[in-house]
Amino acid sequence: MQKIKNIAIIAHVDHGKTTLVDKMLLLGKIFRENEHPGDLILDSNDLERERGITILSKNVSVIYKDYKINIIDTPGHADFGGEVERVLNMADGVLLLVDAFEGTMPQTRFVLQKALNLGLKPIVVINKVDKPNCRPEEVQEQIFDLMFNLNATEEQLDFPTIYGSAKQGWMSDDWKKPTHDIIPLMDCIIENIPEPKTYEGTPQLLITSLDYSPYVGRIAIGKLLRGTLKQGMQISLVKRDQSIKRTKIKELLIYEGLGKKKTEKVEAGDICALVGIEDFQIGDTVADFEHPEGLDPIAIDEPTMSMLFTINDSPFFGKEGKYVTSRHLKERLERELEKNLALRVEPSGSADAFIVYGRGVLHLSVLIETMRREGYELQVGQPKVIIKEIDGEKHEPVEYLTVDLPEDFSGKAIEIIQKRKGEMMNMERKTNRVILEFIIPSRGIIGLKNIMMTATAGEAVISHRFKAFEPYKGDIEKRQTGSLIAIETGKAIAYALDKLQDRGRFFVSPQEEIYEGQVIGENAKSGDIGVNITKTKKLTNVRASGTDEKVRLAPPIKFSLEEALEYIQENEYVEITPKAIRLRKILLKEHERKRMQK
Repeated sequence: MQKIKNIAIIAHVDHGKTTLVDKMLLLGKIFRENEHPGDLILDSNDLERERGITILSKNVSVIYKDYKINIIDTPGHADFGGEVERVLNMADGVLLLVDAFEGTMPQTRFVLQKALNLGLKPIVVINKVDKPNCRPEEVQEQIFDLMFNLNATEEQLDFPTIYGSAKQGWMSDDWKKPTHDIIPLMDCIIENIPEPKTYEGTPQLLITSLDYSPYVGRIAIGKLLRGTLKQGMQISLVKRDQSIKRTKIKELLIYEGLGKKKTEKVEAGDICALVGIEDFQIGDTVADFEHPEGLDPIAIDEPTMSMLFTINDSPFFGKEGKYVTSRHLKERLERELEKNLALRVEPSGSADAFIVYGRGVLHLSVLIETMRREGYELQVGQPKVIIKEIDGEKHEPVEYLTVDLPEDFSGKAIEIIQKRKGEMMNMERKTNRVILEFIIPSRGIIGLKNIMMTATAGEAVISHRFKAFEPYKGDIEKRQTGSLIAIETGKAIAYALDKLQDRGRFFVSPQEEIYEGQVIGENAKSGDIGVNITKTKKLTNVRASGTDEKVRLAPPIKFSLEEALEYIQENEYVEITPKAIRLRKILLKEHERKRMQK
């Protein structure tokens, strides 16, 4: 029987989690030093690399001193709460990784709270102690206070602390005495993380995550709590509603290094993957064939936001994407539902549109961005917050918001947030910077980042996490400016753009193809106006006395996907194709829009 340790790693964005795991894999001789130069192995998906965030949790394992250590990577972002909850169910302890300069951050708190509630034992790793002006002792006290505030038990508060630099590849008990490797950390894991609790009896495994392979279909992943599983054995699947389905395990896989390998049997305590189980959901239990006993299914955070997804019906549809019909869209959303726990999809009034519910703008925009890269074309409406009726009163989701910014900008930031119904709870000064804490309705967060970045010269660091549903806070003022709308289809001409510059700021460059009804800029005043930017200069055969003045254009504003979603108004869509993100009116023709207004 192999000795096993299952640990999850918790860290804020960019505190060095993925680098640390790479060093652990090096120690376990999973690959040689120069095999993956500069690559982060865990954040393998393009989107995760570009944004530097972990979206999907992944599993790897390392063999060290005849122990098998299963390492589970967790997403740090509150929008992926559904993902976090399940991942922690497989672990017996957590590694809390914190930057020695920045200290604990709001998003770390979200995952840590869930881990402490599950009774997991923490080990604290203070990383990047090689940075100038780092403050390891202060950070360690800060972590203790945070755990105390999160109601940690006596045993959890008695955590070991390891200091080091993952990038330089060393860890030590004392930050003033660097070592040459990360062995002190590995020893600490083996001493402090408990072995998996296993029970006597028939097999039980809670399915906490899934994988998909084009050859064998869906693969169930979880930690075996008790009993033994063998290849080819008959089992029962206990569903959420306690109904029971008989099925058979075709293949058993366990994690080894970065991959999986086939095995004949799995003992209690190990994390494994099962092939051949049909029609399961996350949260189902794999149990004994004759005497099935189900485990409690995982509780999942409710969605807080919804968005309308519909097929692309603009004049440019089908030019860039491979999948453009409503059937493609429907199948893709159904496939996403299998993996993405916090997502819900409902049909809307029309046949080719769906209402998609998620945990926030980031959660939904990651889905849209993934679809766009797979070759889908779609349109999405303005994100809307879910309003609930509780005891006959309107309730809306409210969030904790933390803004870290230079002191000079704090007055401006407070004013902006208070306009959006934010209440200030706390203000903490650090050298030249201030950390402001607010409670704000989720509606107030939509579009906040754009305004804050402009107001603070790009210096503000914003993060937020869900608090609860609370009574409706009243109306929030909307975007003050209107849109500039194209009234002709054709190419944008520099001459026409130049003549209209005093009208507002444009989103399109000269020579870009545009269509009637597309939103091509922001009006400097309120209200929408239609403009023609396809006009060329008329030439005559009379010689001009002077030379023409040169056209000087301000550079166009280019939106990222999230910015576009947060920018649009109620009567607008974002059109998303593999190559472009465009804004448009829902009704393209001007006379139709006028009729609607009446």
